[in-house]
This record gives sequence, structure tokens and C-alpha cells, in this order.
Amino acid sequence: MDILDAAFMQRALLAALLVGITAPAIGIYLVQRHQSLMGDGIGHVALTGVGLGFLLNASPVWVAAAVCVAGAVIMELVRSYGKARGDIALAMLFYGGMAGGVMLINLSDGGSNANLVTYLFGSLTTVSQQDLVAICVLAAFVILATLGLRRQLFAICQDEEFARVTGLPVRLLNLLVAITAALTVTVAMRVVGLLLVSALMVIPVAASQQIARSFATTLALSVGIGVLVTLSGTTTSYYVDVPPGATIVLLAIGVFVVLTAIAAPLAKSRARRSADEERCTLEEDGGAVPADDVRV
Repeated sequence: MDILDAAFMQRALLAALLVGITAPAIGIYLVQRHQSLMGDGIGHVALTGVGLGFLLNASPVWVAAAVCVAGAVIMELVRSYGKARGDIALAMLFYGGMAGGVMLINLSDGGSNANLVTYLFGSLTTVSQQDLVAICVLAAFVILATLGLRRQLFAICQDEEFARVTGLPVRLLNLLVAITAALTVTVAMRVVGLLLVSALMVIPVAASQQIARSFATTLALSVGIGVLVTLSGTTTSYYVDVPPGATIVLLAIGVFVVLTAIAAPLAKSRARRSADEERCTLEEDGGAVPADDVRV
């Protein structure tokens, strides 16, 4: 049977495509801000939303989105105003979210260990039509925010004080980054799983940074890698019958290893080309060639 003949695989592939775009698109800002593990923390909080959705017989995706946004806002406020014990408050929020989710799922009538596992590690067969609609809406917001405001978001990630001096609403943009990351976790949890979504935010960006030389190139390459590994991992999991989340993350790590291996010779080639161009410029201008560049 062709992979596209199955309705659940059509939904899974579309969800995987959206995850591949959104996760690196927000992940690049988290990496720039040295908040690579923020997605992991939000994933812990999202489990409470999933459990609450089961308990209320509501859509777990929408409820998880609301809970994630609330948790992300609290995280950002703690980061902004928290002092020495800010990390303790965040740890309590993360683990409280995980514990609350497990408790709520077990208290709900439809809760089971099977349901818990699908949200923790992802599952192809559990992406329903209702879930897909929610994922599309949330992904559209994430894409519009991360690409439409990329200049402003890049500015606050590089230097908040400078961004504030230039008149940017730094606090509002920081909250937007946190909220967008929360929605991305919700988008990705059906395919990658709550425990692995942070990896998809970070690894494609880290892989792109090995060879990219600008923010725009890193962003484009990160999204390309994200789409490649999510679609490849989802397809592989269908044919080989392996967990999609784990497959996607392992493929992303494989891409990182390959790009890291070619980064060193590529850097040498760029340096040699730059030196040759500089030498040619000096010769055309009638300047002397630096002594260090004279070959014996």
C-alpha cells in the first residue's frame, strides 16, 4: 500500500511538515538567547494541559496550547525578574507540570498509559483531523511571528539593551518568543513527542551553524533540515515500524554529525579563498604583498 493511501499518514506527514518548519524557526532565537532547553521545560508543562484536556473531555491540543502559553509567560517573567532563586522556581514549574500531567491523565476516564506514551514520544496513528486543524492554526501563527518579526526578534536576541535603546518593545517581544515556543511545543507533540520536541528546536539550528555564515542562511538551512528529518523520519517510522519521534531526532543528530565533519575543511577553503582575494586586491592596488603571504 502506498504511504499516501492511508488517511492517517496524510495527516501525519502534513503535521510533520509543519513541525519541521516551526521548530527550527523558533529554535534559532532560543539558541541565540542561550535558552536551548526552554522547549524541554515547556514540554513538561504541556503534559498538564494534555491531562487537563482528557479530564475535561476537551481537545488536548487546544488545552495544552493554553496551558503552555501560561507556563511560558511565567517562565519569561521569572527569567526577567527572578534573582538568585529563579532557577529553583523554574525547576518547580517544570517538574510540577510533569507530575500534574501524569496525575490528571490517570484521573481522567479516558486516560491510560498508552495515551501518556503517545504524547511523550509521539505517534503517527493518533493525529486526528481535529488535531490537524489545531496544528495548522497554531503553526500559521508561529510561522507568521518568527518570519514576519525576524529583524526585531534577532535584535533582542543579540543585545536586549541596544534593542531597548532603539525603541523596540523588548518585554513584549520576549513574551512573544516565549509564547511562540509554547505553541511550537503543542504543534510538535503529536509527531515528535513532548520529551523530544526540544531536540528538534535545537539540533537543526546547531547543525546549520556549522556551515552557515549569516543569520538568514542559518534560519533557511535550519528549516530545510527540519523539514528533511521530520518527513524522512515519519516515512521511515511507517515502513520500519519504529517510533517517529526517536527516528526524527536520530536523523537530526546524523545531519549534525555530517555537517560538523565537513565544517573544518569548508572553513579552511573559505579562509584560503579570502586570503587569495585579499592578495589579488593588494596587487591590483599596487600594494606590497604581506611578508606572511610570500611563499618560498
